[in-house]
Amino acid sequence: MFSNLSEKLEKSFKMLKGQNKITEINVAETLKEVRRALVDADVSFKIAKQFTKTVQQKALGQDVLNAVKPGQLMVKIVRDELAELMGGQRVDIDIKGEPAIILISGLQGSGKTTFSGKLAKLLKERHKKNPLLVACDVYRPAAIDQLEVLGGQINVNVFTERENNNPVKISKNAIEHAKKFGHNVVIIDTAGRLAIDEIMMTEISNIKKAIKPQETLFVVDAMTGQDAVNTAKEFNKILNFDGVVLTKLDGDSRGGAALSIKYIVDKPIKFIGTGEKLDALDYFYPDRMSDRILGMGDVISLVERAQQQYDEKSARELQKKIHKDQFNFSDFLTQIQQIKKMGNIKDLAAMIPGMGKALKDIDIDDDAFKGIEAIINSMTQYEKENPKALNGSRKRRIAKGSGTSVQEVNSLVKQFTHMKKMMKLMTGKKGKKMQRTMNNMMFQNQQY
Repeated sequence: MFSNLSEKLEKSFKMLKGQNKITEINVAETLKEVRRALVDADVSFKIAKQFTKTVQQKALGQDVLNAVKPGQLMVKIVRDELAELMGGQRVDIDIKGEPAIILISGLQGSGKTTFSGKLAKLLKERHKKNPLLVACDVYRPAAIDQLEVLGGQINVNVFTERENNNPVKISKNAIEHAKKFGHNVVIIDTAGRLAIDEIMMTEISNIKKAIKPQETLFVVDAMTGQDAVNTAKEFNKILNFDGVVLTKLDGDSRGGAALSIKYIVDKPIKFIGTGEKLDALDYFYPDRMSDRILGMGDVISLVERAQQQYDEKSARELQKKIHKDQFNFSDFLTQIQQIKKMGNIKDLAAMIPGMGKALKDIDIDDDAFKGIEAIINSMTQYEKENPKALNGSRKRRIAKGSGTSVQEVNSLVKQFTHMKKMMKLMTGKKGKKMQRTMNNMMFQNQQY
């Protein structure tokens, strides 16, 4: 996401390289390129012009600080203003009601039903809620079936009334059902249309009036660019929604919708969809997204994703095994499976500062670990727990069983042995000292 914008912004900042003072001339030249980069990213000219005007006012007259180059100072100003443009701070979803009622709105094809399933999964796993999904799209033939399939995949109940064609009544009945059976969150998936339709808008407005939801979310496909922003504006006039959900953001290298929508409708972006899988849903942090746009990575989100997969007890046990040189292929396989649960591999790597640019033209398949898993799964339990026992005949059998070559098996064993040494080094005194040094460097970078 945002790859084109990131690349063009980086080029614009190079114009200040070697300068020792920010002046009207070099600021004007740089901001002209910044404005052009924003417009190319599908941000409206009006917003791009206002944005660069604000940056210019903050930049002019500022002397360069000690050890800070003009380009770095300009990056910091742009970074802060980008975050402000997208909302400044994360805005949480309101789930305080008993039950909390969340109404999902948007055009057809925007990803409302899939988002409803993703949201139910997130609230169940991260907030320990007992959600109920409600099928109120009585027009699209497969909508109810799709929601039931999603509910089955995440083990969440789905309320349906297939013979009832009145979404208002379905919604009210679902809320009574939720109260009776202990569901503390109700997520209502409504119908969409290919264009803003007066009848459909009246219908969803009537649903909102009848159920008085804590949250009304507008789901929009980020890949539609400025059309997404214009649609949000029209929906907001009628629904006065509480927040925006941007889906398919991983497929948009421009990102204009994310940059513009808060400015236009004055409503926060609360969630972003970053893939097709049901766990590919993230809270939206404007400051972190700004960092990613400017190539600074997003280490905090990376750590949070890791924490969701690794519990403290397991981490301590793993550290003990590494320290005692007992880390084996079974442990390695477990780590791979946990990494895969964190999300798209390329997306995870791009959260590391500097990696986004390095990986721009590199295709990292989600099945990148497939060959490694096949090799490890072809080992006996004894071989997994005793890597040193892997002699020539065992390797030939493993290669045949995994559909790989002996060379590939040898390569994995060699890499595993090297990794074990590095992991043991990192858990020792020298490793802890290195970690403290790295933490201090990261802290200083954050302060800047």
